[in-house]
Amino acid sequence: MAFCGNCGTRLKDGAVFCHECGARQDAGAAPPIQQTMQPQAAPPPPVYQAPPPQARTVPSLLNFSVEEKQMLKMVKVEMQNAMFRCESGAMYYMQGNLQIESKMPSAGGLLKSMVTKETAFKPTISGTGTVYLEPSFGEFTVMELHNETWILDKGAYYASEMGIEVGLWTNKAISGFFSGEGFFQTQVSGSGKVVVVSNGPLEEINLVNDRLVVDGSFAVARTAGIEFTVNKATKGLFSSWTSGEGLVNTFTGTGKVLIAPAANRHVTMMNYLGSIYRRVIAIKNS
Repeated sequence: MAFCGNCGTRLKDGAVFCHECGARQDAGAAPPIQQTMQPQAAPPPPVYQAPPPQARTVPSLLNFSVEEKQMLKMVKVEMQNAMFRCESGAMYYMQGNLQIESKMPSAGGLLKSMVTKETAFKPTISGTGTVYLEPSFGEFTVMELHNETWILDKGAYYASEMGIEVGLWTNKAISGFFSGEGFFQTQVSGSGKVVVVSNGPLEEINLVNDRLVVDGSFAVARTAGIEFTVNKATKGLFSSWTSGEGLVNTFTGTGKVLIAPAANRHVTMMNYLGSIYRRVIAIKNS
């Protein structure tokens, strides 16, 4: 039995040509070789590769609180991968992985410090740990600013978060001269916490198209929308002389004013002892 060497068709006996494809056949053509499919080896299972380790980020946390020790008040700052700004020399002691850095201020910063009685150098403390700031007989208040601007009394600024910008506010000439606040005051703006120091506890007064008259310089802070002027307490000169009231500080408009109408007992005692000391020195030198 013969098969076509070209197409594999079974040939008739003695056929020279394939009746299917017409290919010439040699005598004794062998049947075509059947190709068999070799089973393919299964692919190796995929090797699991763990993703590269991600860098662990530590959240930034910063908290201001006020503690009382004996007769003194202290500001405690708890930090985790954070940074804050404070007055020069305000750091009392600290614990943890913390660094202090103080940069040279600009010429404008030096000028501002001269006219606002705030120190030009405001160091920053960064890292993780706990910081205690210098104690005081006065009161510390932690203010929370939400994208707003406040004007602070001279020497009221103590510390703040880095989201707070510390700048300069210019009062009107006559207001700055007669008010006791000076021509320039410290301005804080932005969002974050600000620590202010005052002689006594602060009271918040809300004004809505209203006017607040203060006989003295115990208004510690006000929002930027409040207009600050100095006026006579009474209309006429004779009335001012007989009433015993001269010039007063006036706050007009819509916003907030923080006042410290009474010093706390510790500041009052220190002022009283200080006045006695000054009198003794004056008598001694006379």
